[in-house]
Parts: sequence; C-alpha cells; structure tokens
Amino acid sequence: MMLTIDMDTARRFILGKQGLWPGRRWRGIQGAEQAMRTMEYLQLDPLQIIARSQDIKLHSRVLDYTPGLWEDLAYQQRKFFDWGGWLAVRPMDELPHWRVVMRHERDGGPDCDSRIHKLGRDHADAIAEMRAILRERGLVNNRDFEMATRTRTHSYRGRKDSALALYYLWRTGEVMTHHRENFERVYTLTEMVAPAHLIYESDEDEADRFLIQKEVSFSGLSRLNRTSDSFHRGAPFRRAKQLIEALLSEGDLLQVQIEGWKALHYALGSDAEALHDLNAGRAPKAWTPMGATTLEEVTFLAPLDPVSARGRAKALFGFDYVWEVYKPEHKRTFGYYTLPILWGDRLVARFDSKLDRTMNTFVILGLWLEDATLGNDEAFAEALACGFARFVTFLGASKLDATAIGEPLLRRRVCSIISPDGLRMNRNR
Repeated sequence: MMLTIDMDTARRFILGKQGLWPGRRWRGIQGAEQAMRTMEYLQLDPLQIIARSQDIKLHSRVLDYTPGLWEDLAYQQRKFFDWGGWLAVRPMDELPHWRVVMRHERDGGPDCDSRIHKLGRDHADAIAEMRAILRERGLVNNRDFEMATRTRTHSYRGRKDSALALYYLWRTGEVMTHHRENFERVYTLTEMVAPAHLIYESDEDEADRFLIQKEVSFSGLSRLNRTSDSFHRGAPFRRAKQLIEALLSEGDLLQVQIEGWKALHYALGSDAEALHDLNAGRAPKAWTPMGATTLEEVTFLAPLDPVSARGRAKALFGFDYVWEVYKPEHKRTFGYYTLPILWGDRLVARFDSKLDRTMNTFVILGLWLEDATLGNDEAFAEALACGFARFVTFLGASKLDATAIGEPLLRRRVCSIISPDGLRMNRNR
C-alpha cells in the first residue's frame, strides 16, 4: 500500500505520534506510562541544568507531570527497564525481544556493538568477580569499589575494570538496573527485577520484526536506512529488505511518499487511518487534547526530543536546531541549554534559561524568534505566557526573571504569570 501526503500532514503525524500535537492527551503518572509506551523509547541523559531531558520530554506530553515520575514507573513499579549503548527506557514486557539483542551483543553478532563482545574477552576475570559479588551482595554500585583496589582502564564507560565488568553484565542481560542514585545505576541480578515469565528469548524472527516495527513507530515515518538509530538498537540490517517486504505484504507496514522529499518512508499499517484523517484536514479522535492545544499554549521541546534532535528539526520544520551544550562557549550561537518552542505544529522560537536554585528563580537568558513579527502577535504572546506558566510550575520555581526577553509585549505577558508576592498565578487551562 502506498500513501502520498504533503509536508503539513507528515509534520502533524510525526508530532501526534509522539504525543506533542494537537495538545497533551495524558495526565499524571498513568498518563506518563501511556506516554512512555507511545513514545517507544524514552532516551535518558544525566545533565540537569533546569531539569533532565527525559523529564522535559514527559512534561511536554503529560498534564501534571512532575520530575521523576518515570523513575517510579521504572524502578518502583517495574513497568519499564533501562538498557543499551543508546540509553533509553523500554517497556518491561518487551524484555524477551531485547534479550535476543543482548545475546547477540555477548556473542558478537553482526548487527550489534562489537565492543561489548571484546569487553567480555578483555575483562573476563573482573566480570567473573563482579558476577560473584552480585550473587553475594544483591545490590552493587560502581562506587562500591575504590580506584586503589582496581585495575585502571581508559574507556569512556568507566575508569575501573569493575565499572566495565558491571556494564558488560548489564548490556548482556545478566544484571539490570535496580534503581539509580544521583543518576548512577545500582545493579542487581536480572531475576531480582524482571518478572520470571519475561526472562526468556523471543524467536529470532519475531524479535527482528518487533525491532523494525518499533523503529518505525518511534520515528512515525522512517526511511529504515543503515544510518538510522534503529540499527544502533539491534535492528538486523542484514535482513532489513527481506523483513520490510514481508511486513508490507502482510499490511504491518505501509509505504508513504512525502511531497517534496525524494526518499520513500514507512509507517505502521495500523496508522493508516490516522494518516487519512490528517490528509483530510482533521486530527484523529484518539489525539484529542485533555487541556489546551499547542496553539493556545506553546510547548517546549527537550534537547533530545526525537521530533527535533539529530537534524530532524531542519527537515521537518525548517528550524536549524543544534544542542550546544557540548560546544565551547565561544562557539555557541544561542546558549548552553536552548529549547525549541512549538506553537501549533511549527517550531517558531527558542529560548535559553537556567534555574537559580538558591533564589528558586527560573531565569530566561534569551529568547529568539524565527519570525520577528511574532513579537507583536497577541495570540502568540498569550500562548507563550501560558507555556511558561506551566513550565515554572513543573520546575517548582517561585519566581521568574524574564528581563532578557527583548520584545516588550512578550516580556510583559510572560512576566504577568508571576504575581507581585511571588506566587504563581493560575493561567493553566
């Protein structure tokens, strides 16, 4: 089946698949679980400048989201687990499929990270030692082992052989993350975390099909090419053509041609109805927002949000976005932790900020518009103020410093979300 769509439909579909348009359709911790499943992968990042990237992602999709709810779902309720060189949280019920990938990594499979297999050979003694310690102690943190007692290594995965050994056991599925302390993994044996009925391997063909379809769902529209993230997550590129043909013939995938783009893309067959709705100019009923739409209230995208990261913002929105956190200061165009601003179905601006925890003040360091006329747009000013009102609440700040916003109308509206006594005004819809 081949479907032709225009760029507006493609953009809305990709946003909607990720729960970002036409507005938030989930709420609270149950909504966070729904969002995490719908997103397919919640990529994790340790940096906490204003909030961690994974929490900002969920804030942009879930009403009443508070930082750390994803950890409750993963490490208390055990509905998700974290894993992979491309570190992401995945639903626990997918574990049998990922255990196939874990075995390939241990054995040195052609589509997996060969460094893991080499790690197993190079640090076999330390791995055996950590395995025995885990069985004895139950919980193990890399910090449990003093540098003076270990063999020093020169890997970005760790400076001690114990760190690499624990990482190897985690990547190959013998251990899992029990919980995190200051974002560092605390390891335990897999049987202490995963339900017994999920500790097995899927059939190879079943796992391969799962990986392909998960990648397509994550992207919304995917080229399924060798450079895509899926092939760093275990998707079997050597069999990709055969798998795609089978999935197309069975209706599990459909081909999509996007006007203006040369490359053919793939979507899930189950998304055909949503694509037809969007082509007809209406949003799918399942996407109906619980609160304000993105036109009524802007949404801030996390630095690692899949709709805008890794050059996708340029392709989808004509918005040139690079996360500059790892650039030297003198090479930054905008700022250290700049976030894109979604209004309607377009990225229209970006802002840099910091959270002054001593003064409990959210400080806007700069705001840059793609179109200068938005600085005098009443509807945008109101939507921007509502977005910042929700964001300040999410961060738990009591004050906001918006003096860096250059446009008078926007600055006045944003400043108005904080009353003179410092309490947040309820502008949320």
